[in-house]
Amino acid sequence: MIVSAKNSLDDKIKGLDMGADDYITKPFHLAELNSRIKSLARRRQAEGTNELVFNEIKINIDSGEVSVNGKLIDLTRKEYEILLYFIVNKNKLITRESIAEHVWGDNISYVDNFDFIYSHIKNLRKKIDLNKGKNYLHNIYGIGYKFSER
Repeated sequence: MIVSAKNSLDDKIKGLDMGADDYITKPFHLAELNSRIKSLARRRQAEGTNELVFNEIKINIDSGEVSVNGKLIDLTRKEYEILLYFIVNKNKLITRESIAEHVWGDNISYVDNFDFIYSHIKNLRKKIDLNKGKNYLHNIYGIGYKFSER
């Protein structure tokens, strides 16, 4: 990713042609930079494809469709974002706070607790289970979750 004060079209094209995945010019909002970095991470995790696959779970990033064992499942936007976040960060310990910040944004730090995340994860588990998918969402008591085969 190139962060530059040069904002001419020629500079942007030159930077992208040299191999940069993204080009952002100053001044920029931190929220935009954060979103661009997350986008780069998702693309890098997908290894250039438009699909993320974890065993029987497949996410088409372009269409936003999720399938389990070949059957499309209907997820809410938040459930989709949580599942995508887990798969991109598989085998890593993820705190409730980081899930909330990733899905709901920086303003989430003003809430008293993160109990609402339990509901979203419970619903996500049910929808995967209904299509005979395995439960890869493991509670790590007092900390958060880990998405893994364990």
